[in-house]
Amino acid sequence: MAEPLTEEDGSARLVRLWADPPTLDPHLTTDATSATIIVEIFGGLVTIDPNLQIVGDLASHWEVLNDGKTYVFHIRSNATFHDGRPVTAQDVKWSMERATDPETLSLVADQYLGDIIGVEAKLEGEADEISGVQVVDDVTIRIDIDAPKSYFLAKLTYPTAFVVDRNQVGIDDRWFRRPNATGPFKLASYELGERMVLERHDGYHLGAPRLQAVEFILSGGTAMLMYENDEIHITGVGLADLDRLLDPTEELSGQLRTAPPPFDTRYIGLNVNEPPFDDPNVRLALNYAIDRAEIADIVLGDLVVPAKGILPPNFPGYNPDIPGYEYDPDKARQLLAESKYGDDPEALGLIVLTTAGSFGANVGLDTQVIQEMWRQNLGIEVDVQQTDFAVYLQDLHSRIFQMFEIGWIADYPDPENFLDILFHSESSNNHTGYSNSQVDSLLEQARLGDPEERYAQYQEIERLILADAPWIPLWHGGEQYILVKPSVKDYHQTPLIIPKLRYVYIEE
Repeated sequence: MAEPLTEEDGSARLVRLWADPPTLDPHLTTDATSATIIVEIFGGLVTIDPNLQIVGDLASHWEVLNDGKTYVFHIRSNATFHDGRPVTAQDVKWSMERATDPETLSLVADQYLGDIIGVEAKLEGEADEISGVQVVDDVTIRIDIDAPKSYFLAKLTYPTAFVVDRNQVGIDDRWFRRPNATGPFKLASYELGERMVLERHDGYHLGAPRLQAVEFILSGGTAMLMYENDEIHITGVGLADLDRLLDPTEELSGQLRTAPPPFDTRYIGLNVNEPPFDDPNVRLALNYAIDRAEIADIVLGDLVVPAKGILPPNFPGYNPDIPGYEYDPDKARQLLAESKYGDDPEALGLIVLTTAGSFGANVGLDTQVIQEMWRQNLGIEVDVQQTDFAVYLQDLHSRIFQMFEIGWIADYPDPENFLDILFHSESSNNHTGYSNSQVDSLLEQARLGDPEERYAQYQEIERLILADAPWIPLWHGGEQYILVKPSVKDYHQTPLIIPKLRYVYIEE
């Protein structure tokens, strides 16, 4: 059990419950659990601030030239690694080339760096360098992309573009257990399954964090009990505790905060190349057989918003008028009957839904209700299989699941981050194997041009994707409730994963 917070250690140390990250290598990360820690240890040329604006990180400023196809970044004179070595343009180039080296085995390098000229050749093993990344001098680097794209700068805020120490990586196989990075915090210690401690990087170029350390407890304790026992400073609030905490007479009610809904979508993906999901009528039938509003209300206590489409509310390009899949069991049965499998559930064969979770862990009540709705409305039995999260992510990218449940949280505020990355037929993040030549063409067109025109294009693209139903959209995160100790100040709550712990301080 974690020790209770004290006035002495609480004055400089933030403690929270977390989970073991699948990776601490920024070039390999694909999940929010890892990214939340990685953005505090590592950094890149640019970042996103608490106001969701793209600002300089290692780069103090940059110029955009050649009609938007060339970016020239100037590295801060005080930017250093944790050991004090100055960050150079060579470090930036080396890191991008390491991320795109086939031997690194990054699953998403093509998605986040693929706009850069020469990345494709590097990923294919046809080049030793990225031709579109050029060192001008020690503190200046030029990046050329294949076409003007308004979201390119935002892509560089993702960990795939982060800088690692070329004098450490490749020499020490366990470098990621004590990385010499550039972020506001250093990884001081990591006991797998127990705890991780980050310590302040006093020489951080944007100003040293106000906390001395951040401790992540990884032992999987009960968050609410730990919070009430003063073992952690922050915790999310689940449905079981919310009514109690909303009561103004409850002692902890004054510590309850609301956070803006995350830019996320929870969904069930359907492998469109795997029977019975190779028939769009089967995919549509499963969508219309679910009463999302009822599940959100009764099972999830209105802590989520039923998803009509792919893009979350208030996200750029979001269409509030999209009809979505209204609950219609009769239509669902008709669609199933019109499929090549007919209305005989046995003709569909064995259907397995894979979720992330420990073997033998309880299946979420919402998933159980969805199973029951499919059973009652369509006569379809769906088995649930659980897989350890790290293995789950590997298998997800290998497209071996028949159907799978997961969520996507935006990396940056542009609809390209949902619709292009998750549905273009050549995207490595297209885990359903979905392919529509019209959608591909429109996605490629929407990469260019004026934002408002692009948003209108993305709304049409979303409509076409929903008609094909490679996903069963479930929910978007609603208003979030968290408990924060009164001593914790400037803990920013944002709908994106961004570096934010350097702003936090604890008031004695």
